Amino acid sequence: MKESIRVRRFREGDEAALFEIFHSAVHCIAVADYTPRQIEAWAPRTLDALAWRDAIRALAPFVALRGAQPVGYADLQGNGYIDHFFVSGHHPRQGIGGLLMGRLEAEAKRRHLTAMCADVSRTAEPFFARYGFEVVERRSRCLRGEELANAYMRKPLR
Repeated sequence: MKESIRVRRFREGDEAALFEIFHSAVHCIAVADYTPRQIEAWAPRTLDALAWRDAIRALAPFVALRGAQPVGYADLQGNGYIDHFFVSGHHPRQGIGGLLMGRLEAEAKRRHLTAMCADVSRTAEPFFARYGFEVVERRSRCLRGEELANAYMRKPLR
């Protein structure tokens, strides 16, 4: 029997596990929509550990766990912006993303936000659309010399 998934707030010490989730999501899932060079630019194995630690601590994401193992994470900034939303590439299509999205929306409503928004990869765009986000603008960003297409998506909250 599979262990249930629960969501909790970030804790110091989660940083390495969240890096593994990020890396596996990009290398195992997003690989369908981006070139090998783009994937490596987006999620190199050699990211600076201290910079990652500081960035993740600043995001203070929610962390999805199966048992004691982190399997996904997502943040919601004070203005409604979702900076990171990743599910482990080893645990796709198991309801983890939906659980995280539900937690973010509940948090947004608790904070009385009027909308949530994110810069979303090609891979994640259908998922965000299923949860009511709409494309506002097609964009791209340059990471380590590679252009990565994405979309700025927004969801009004009632």
